[in-house]
Amino acid sequence: MTRLSKSFIDKLPLPVSTDGKTKQAFYRDSALPGFGLRVTSGGAKSFIVEKRISGRVKRLTIGKYGPLTPEKARGKAIELLGDITVGKDPVAEKRADSSRKVTLQEAFESYQKSRKDLKPGTIKNYEKCVDGCLADWKNRPLTAISKDMVEARHYEIGQRAPARANNTMRVLRAIFNHSMEKYEDGQGEPIIRTNPVDRLRRNRAWYRVERRTGVIKQHQLKAWNDAVEQLTLEVTRDFLLFLLFTGLRKMEAAKLRWQEVDLIDRTFTIPDTKNREKHVLPLPNYLFELLTKRKDAAKKDEVWVFPSPQHDTHFKEPRHAIKQVTELSGVTFTLHDLRRTFITIAESLDIPAYALKRLLNHRNPNDVTAGYIVADVQRLRNPMDKIAARIQELMTP
Repeated sequence: MTRLSKSFIDKLPLPVSTDGKTKQAFYRDSALPGFGLRVTSGGAKSFIVEKRISGRVKRLTIGKYGPLTPEKARGKAIELLGDITVGKDPVAEKRADSSRKVTLQEAFESYQKSRKDLKPGTIKNYEKCVDGCLADWKNRPLTAISKDMVEARHYEIGQRAPARANNTMRVLRAIFNHSMEKYEDGQGEPIIRTNPVDRLRRNRAWYRVERRTGVIKQHQLKAWNDAVEQLTLEVTRDFLLFLLFTGLRKMEAAKLRWQEVDLIDRTFTIPDTKNREKHVLPLPNYLFELLTKRKDAAKKDEVWVFPSPQHDTHFKEPRHAIKQVTELSGVTFTLHDLRRTFITIAESLDIPAYALKRLLNHRNPNDVTAGYIVADVQRLRNPMDKIAARIQELMTP
């Protein structure tokens, strides 16, 4: 007969670990079936309850010996065993109680782990939304975030930044959608049954944000180019011109490595794009000469085509240079405006639609025809040359 008492527990030997792994030993109380003690080779002693629930034997930890006396543990065990007898599932209820306490920060971290396709830049943007606009909610349980709170916070942010308000609530909506699938009660039903952000759609409360349409007009390109040529740093000048002549997104160009440039074949490759498809483009004469000059001047072990002048990494957004060019030329622009300028000039030259989409690495999943067209880089050489020639003509009339 083994009754779990203080004197009995204090005399128990620790199980010996022979392979470096923690060993366990179990001692069952003879007076109360289902009540027991788990002892590990590390010295931990914990009271447990074992009982068949829904056809399966489940083990529930009551608490550690020391802070919990055998008498108090026995009382808790009797309570738990009684609940199980009348059909309750303490394991499921404990899990459900834990789910109800999940905070916004915990749910956000869980969402990021589940979304393995998120790019670092996307995660950084999501973190800005949560840390910048929902910081005081991060330690709140999700169940404590109501529709009224969402509507009020969206309005509050929108008074100063409508686009940020919409983006923040889209991130919050995604976190809630993830949580509705992940966190359940004891019966396997969702803890959260409705997404509070849906209130914005039903009330038509989303802010109308006009899509940016900034572009350098054709008659402005000479003044813009003249200002770029006055920049002190050659890497900055070349970076801005490379963006204009390729239509690339800023980070696609900034992270370009020399190993991705083939000056013999006159092509370059962007391996990691927004749509995750490798992007290979031909080099028109203008860019071939620009990159050849950069390669000749580069350090022997240089990794980046456009290295940062201040740090041992790739080029970053040259905000000061953009401001300087704007002041010198009178042309206000952003780096993404250079991409729109490239597109605008290409469209004015009647570049075939499929060639233009390929040059910009655009994909339309609903376009069945596009799937049958082989986008060979050589077929893009003539369109790319035409665009480059037109840009040069506008820059130096």
